[in-house]
Amino acid sequence: MSRPDTLWLRKLGRQSYQPVWRAMQHYTDVRDAQSPDELWFVEHDPVFTQGQAGKAEHILMPGDIPVVQVDRGGQVTYHGPGQLVGYVLVDLRRLGMGIRELVTAIENSIVAVLAQLGIPAHPRPDAPGVYVENGAKIAQLGLRVRRGSTFHGLSLNIDMDLSVFQRINPCGHQGMEVTDIRHQRDVELPSQDELTRMLSAELASVLDYLHCREVSEHCLPDTLGVS
Repeated sequence: MSRPDTLWLRKLGRQSYQPVWRAMQHYTDVRDAQSPDELWFVEHDPVFTQGQAGKAEHILMPGDIPVVQVDRGGQVTYHGPGQLVGYVLVDLRRLGMGIRELVTAIENSIVAVLAQLGIPAHPRPDAPGVYVENGAKIAQLGLRVRRGSTFHGLSLNIDMDLSVFQRINPCGHQGMEVTDIRHQRDVELPSQDELTRMLSAELASVLDYLHCREVSEHCLPDTLGVS
């Protein structure tokens, strides 16, 4: 099984959550040894997603925001406008790495991108994700492995309505403070496109791909079973 030299980047724009989730599942189910590894970057309509082991008591006041039970690890989190979500669809067996190595690679990539923006940040051994110096969480992480391949991924908070996180215990942690890039920088914010470019390049480098190339179609192809 040869290791691919290219990580393909797919920019999906603004999408509702469930069609993209179903497309990830379908891609993982039908992929084979020749299927490319891909990164999908997207901004979602407002949604709370609850992981497989999620406890109902961590959803405090969902209000008018839908709650979707999903098949990733972890507890409840929020996706919405002003957040960059990246889905990591890679064949771990073909890359010769384990899930813990991939989690570390994703966290380190986010830390490196934030450092380029002048924001000191770090992962925590007891709670996946990335945190700024005062302990507030700026990026979330949750993955699923099926048939040796991963789906789901990361979310990086850019310029959000952070009050929404008060409706949940973020990632199952009561009282956890959540922040975004806007609250950590006094200068002009990078665009979603710029952050996508930075993060995809960093991930490709950390995961030892020779190239990161953009798929020409900025949409989910019909072959992924999206309706």
